Amino acid sequence: MKARTIYPGKVKGVALVSREPIGFYGGIDMKTGIVIEKGHPLEGKSVKGKILVFPYGKGSTVGSYVIYGLKKNGVAPLAIINKETETIVATGVILAAIPCVDGVDIEKIKDGNIVEIDAGEKEAEVKIE
Repeated sequence: MKARTIYPGKVKGVALVSREPIGFYGGIDMKTGIVIEKGHPLEGKSVKGKILVFPYGKGSTVGSYVIYGLKKNGVAPLAIINKETETIVATGVILAAIPCVDGVDIEKIKDGNIVEIDAGEKEAEVKIE
């Protein structure tokens, strides 16, 4: 699948998929990488080392700092795939140097799929195994 690069990189890993938006501030513990938002479909799961797939971010601009904190603490996702990356997530992945792409039909990606991202300066390719 073709995608738009938000932050470049080439990675391959296991998909952790949410059909619901993710709010990083108050939604993910930046020390552990565990989703702590009550009632969220990923509650209790770790984003560490995963290809995190979700439609878009939500909530406070502090979420950008949480994404950076996840990286600093060694519990960040390997990469992020969005249907549409909004400003909070875009700022966070750029600060944290986490590969990120959007413009992807995330319905085609299932939890546990092996996903490969090859994100250049502007365009990207997403492959599902």
